[in-house]
Amino acid sequence: MSQPHGRIMRPSEITPHERGGGARTTPLVTRGIGSTSLLNGITEFGPGAAIPLHTHNCEESVMVLEGEAIAELDGIQHRIAATDTTWVPANLPHRFINASKTEKMRIFWTYASIDATRTIVATGETRSVDSERT
Repeated sequence: MSQPHGRIMRPSEITPHERGGGARTTPLVTRGIGSTSLLNGITEFGPGAAIPLHTHNCEESVMVLEGEAIAELDGIQHRIAATDTTWVPANLPHRFINASKTEKMRIFWTYASIDATRTIVATGETRSVDSERT
């Protein structure tokens, strides 16, 4: 079996997926390109946008690329800015909110497993992060 070759992902060439609530995600490193151990991508939040409180079955790290965010980790809200980075352990309720009512905010996220799931706290609905399109 031959070794996989590296790959360059260009977000400008990837169609983002609408997440609802004013957020849209551009998947980058996924199972679809051959990743066997991690997932990552970029989520852009419109002014005042937020994603629902949720958990994952693995660790996650998020870095703010642009704008200012509120990272809610286990019920505590933290204001974070460009290059600030979070580490979220598995099963910890969390979410991200765009702190600005006028500017967009972008985050870069990485999951420690290609089998990462997202469970929405309010509904208990669980989906594979790698297969999400909404």
